[in-house]
Amino acid sequence: MTTNDSRLLRAELLSFDADPGDADTPAPGSVTHHRDGALWLENGRIRAIGDYATLAPELPPGLEVIDHRGKLITPGFIDSHVHYVQLEIMASYGRQLLDWLNDYTFPEELRFASREHADALSEAFLDEMLRVGTTTAQVFCSSHPVSVDAFFAASQRRGLCMLAGKVLMDRHAPEGLTDDTLGGIRDSERLIGDWHGKGRLGYSLTPRFAPTSTRAQLDATGAILRNDPSLWLQTHLAENTGELDWVAELFPGSRDYLAVYEASGLVGPRSTFAHGIHLDQEMRARLAERGANLAFCPSSNLFLGSGLFDRQAAREVGLGVTFASDVGGGTDLSGLATLKAAYQVGQLRGQPLTAWQGFHGLTLGNARALSLDERIGRLAPGMDADFVVLDPEATPLLARRTARCRTLGETLFALMMLGDDRSVAETWAGGRLQHRREAATWANLNPTPRPGAG
Repeated sequence: MTTNDSRLLRAELLSFDADPGDADTPAPGSVTHHRDGALWLENGRIRAIGDYATLAPELPPGLEVIDHRGKLITPGFIDSHVHYVQLEIMASYGRQLLDWLNDYTFPEELRFASREHADALSEAFLDEMLRVGTTTAQVFCSSHPVSVDAFFAASQRRGLCMLAGKVLMDRHAPEGLTDDTLGGIRDSERLIGDWHGKGRLGYSLTPRFAPTSTRAQLDATGAILRNDPSLWLQTHLAENTGELDWVAELFPGSRDYLAVYEASGLVGPRSTFAHGIHLDQEMRARLAERGANLAFCPSSNLFLGSGLFDRQAAREVGLGVTFASDVGGGTDLSGLATLKAAYQVGQLRGQPLTAWQGFHGLTLGNARALSLDERIGRLAPGMDADFVVLDPEATPLLARRTARCRTLGETLFALMMLGDDRSVAETWAGGRLQHRREAATWANLNPTPRPGAG
């Protein structure tokens, strides 16, 4: 890792200033693109961005210049919903949601009572996230407070912007995972005091989902949220039809699943509800009115057979949609893989996802939905220097495809469909080089300028 305070990277630059819309070309004014760009970093933030020819005369003598011509720099990817404690149960043979929890998730999460285990998995998880270009995530820990301490400590050492929280469960889970109702709230309050707002860290209150929390626990969580609006909230909603039936049985007085959370004051502008597949339009409108967002987890939804997310229905009512891996139900931590699966789900629904929408979603879109866009999600002066260096020639097949691309939009789509961790040449966060791909490929020897936007 480098710790120099100032340097400049020369590469093609892409950032979003607004939602690009659903057309094949981005809406005017929504994209910042420099074919031969310069990104000037200073003290962990972006000092300047522009065309290299324009910015070069302003550079101080001796400034380190990192030449990444032939590569594309975008803001770092953001994952709105992921379980770090499920890293080692990825690719466990198929079960639907409730069986998955009992057969894989709960036994695995019991291991996080050990601080040593939580420390090791926190480091492994962050290594993997940075390897795929993800610089920020909203993370479920386990119900053990030490799992949160371990994750935040590891993130702070690396200077990362991360949201996370202790899972709250006071029923319908193994004894080693369930809270005393008020004890879980006290644990959360202690963790908030220790970590929320420290460095680049934020706390997300984390009731797992309605069936594993009593009304008393949900109400107490809502009280914390009302007392401190700077906190986030994350949970699950309407992922699986069996889950809906269970919620209706447990909360017979609520008119629908969403109303369970509304009654406890959990639906607000910093609330993320993972999945939201089985919702009607009236429920989506209620979420939109309160500024909440749905985390679209396409690879998980396909793997667990949960259903096909209706992205267009959410957009019609102005409901924020974020992109997420949902590992361990998800099959890949890579944001590029998430976009590939999202495109496939969209095709089955007759809602094609453009590359412009996909890359906007992974960056500025997710940042805005999570109320993080004042610091991350764009390449602009004053923003935190979180970005990823993508290699459009990372593999022989990708190089062959991108050599045929006539526009930046085509290149982005090829990355979205053919890219993987090998496409991430470097990941930077807080102005620090956090990951560099080890092995050079044959294509790195002959970088090819990428076509312009359009």
